[in-house]
Amino acid sequence: MKKLIALLLALCMVFALCACGTATVTTDATSDAEEAAESVAEETSEDAADAEFTTVEEGELHMATNAAFPPYEMTTDDGDYEGIDVEIASAIADKLGLELVVDDMDFSSVLTAVQQGKADMVLAGLTVTDERKENVDFSDSYATAVQVIIVPEDSDIESADDLEGKTIGCQEGTTGYIYCADEFGEDNVISYTNGATAVQALLAGKVDCVVIDQQPAKEYVKANEGLKILDTAYAEEKYAIAYSKDNTALGEAINAALNELIEDGTVQEIIDKYISADEE
Repeated sequence: MKKLIALLLALCMVFALCACGTATVTTDATSDAEEAAESVAEETSEDAADAEFTTVEEGELHMATNAAFPPYEMTTDDGDYEGIDVEIASAIADKLGLELVVDDMDFSSVLTAVQQGKADMVLAGLTVTDERKENVDFSDSYATAVQVIIVPEDSDIESADDLEGKTIGCQEGTTGYIYCADEFGEDNVISYTNGATAVQALLAGKVDCVVIDQQPAKEYVKANEGLKILDTAYAEEKYAIAYSKDNTALGEAINAALNELIEDGTVQEIIDKYISADEE
């Protein structure tokens, strides 16, 4: 009887060892399979991230702008580019792992450049309007702008109410031009390729005033004696980045990068670098 019990106990130990051995092998196999699956998932995710968006030129982010709009975009003495928009664009390019390329052109051509796939985005002190939304998509706003009126110091124009019947100079394609043409008629508005040219026309007596964004207006008045900016603002608007409706992935990547730069304070630091708090 004792021999029978001993035999049964031995058999139970054998079965127990076999069961443990089988469990260990199964666990290792499952772990290896999970690790392999995770590795494949990570590689797939990385590949998807790499193929997330395309740009006009591989490895580059082309920014369409009109570099005659200080302090947002302007040329340096050595022919390079600087300004609020340029630095924001550069920071976005860095986040996307791309090299920024600034494409300087007439303001009236910047949106067309994006639509035709010649540029990836527009940063040009560009205001969001319903009309522009029909042709391009916009990022979230990164700055607030004000349209103001520049006049000679001895002008009889004291507010926007006095612009009726006056000859108004504006930069072509801008909201300033659109607002003035709608309110006072196209016959009373003359468009110029950039703000500086419009201001020169004002100094030469070819127009009675110039309607343009506040910050470049301050730069122009500072550089030209005999001019002033009226205290009354003409209109308030928001600046944003424009990009093609046909490249949603790139637009989303640009907007995400912009929001990160807004949240971590980078955008405000760039703005403060060019515009002191007492000038806003």
